[in-house]
Amino acid sequence: MAAETTGSPASAGTQRAFGLDLPDYPWESMAPYVEAARRHPGGVVNLSIGTPVDPTPELVQEALRAAADAPGYPTVHGTTAVRQAVVEWFARRRGVEGLDEQAVMPTIGSKELVAWLPFFLGLEPGDVVVRPRVAYPTYDIGARLAGATAVPADSLDELDAATRARVRLVWLNSPGNPTGAVRTADELRAVVDDARSLGAVVASDECYAELGWGAWDIQRGGEPVPSVLDPRVSGGDLAGLLSVYSLSKQSNLAGYRAAFVAGAPELMPNLVNSRKHAGMIMPYPVQEAMRVALGDDVHVEEQKVRYRSRRERLVPALEGFGLRISHSEAGLYLWCTAGEGTWETVGRLAELGIVVGPGVFYGDDGAGFVRVALTGSDERIDAAVERLAGA
Repeated sequence: MAAETTGSPASAGTQRAFGLDLPDYPWESMAPYVEAARRHPGGVVNLSIGTPVDPTPELVQEALRAAADAPGYPTVHGTTAVRQAVVEWFARRRGVEGLDEQAVMPTIGSKELVAWLPFFLGLEPGDVVVRPRVAYPTYDIGARLAGATAVPADSLDELDAATRARVRLVWLNSPGNPTGAVRTADELRAVVDDARSLGAVVASDECYAELGWGAWDIQRGGEPVPSVLDPRVSGGDLAGLLSVYSLSKQSNLAGYRAAFVAGAPELMPNLVNSRKHAGMIMPYPVQEAMRVALGDDVHVEEQKVRYRSRRERLVPALEGFGLRISHSEAGLYLWCTAGEGTWETVGRLAELGIVVGPGVFYGDDGAGFVRVALTGSDERIDAAVERLAGA
């Protein structure tokens, strides 16, 4: 009679390792600098992460409360009302007329869409995802989750022929995080035309579009930041083009995870179906809060006034400290360099009790830079300005 075997299917020496092989979350390495900043007698001024600190607008809170009785399951595709609010917002704020509400879908914040879009598009090992040279790390993570390869490039002309042939997805980020750089409609159109010649999808992360400064500050006579769905960019054809937007910044809704994706009518049904299977559904009360927020421009402009004031105080203080501000034409950040190593600048600012974001977190081309967020309270911004001036 054969001997009976017992124990785990994975015997000693052959046990399988579980878990995704992803890099450590980079912000953990900031711990000693945060601790040094906390020792400052005036307390820490944390300008490292762009999390809103101002109140969520009352009309949005009221919409959430009014929709709180929601016993049934919400729909992945979102209510017709919330999709129509997105359509009207695009026409009113982004110069995109005639968007079909069927080509709109709410998402649970924009980060989860960035991370999972390559997977839901069916990308595979060997496929290439192109992302900006200085970029939010989640573009790389999304490629890895699908088994694809992320390649940094600001133009497809930078790629060799073999790499170009494997490009399936191109990420645009305008206004950019962390640089605050804005691409003109002509610049966006050039990327779209090139990507279309390769049969690639273009996804544009546009969540800072309402926060343009200088030439892009519409409240002061500037131009609106263009969207990838703008007819000057798309040529009137939205095939293969996706615009990703979040209300976290414009409406202080980071805690609501309120965002959406629009465009590419030929791809949207499959994206909706895939998310149905995965259970990626924005809660109905949040859908209602987003619908109301998208219909009100007043609170967006009031919040922008706060950020503009903080920016106008921080810029001369940082320059007086010896930092040169690069790009930063839009968004919630100032992209700065002192002409030294990133960590040296991070350390010098931590001695003043000021925590900033290391540029090296955003790719090799971010070396030597730091990212300074505008998302401190007025009192903390004033404290930072005073310390920088004193230094």
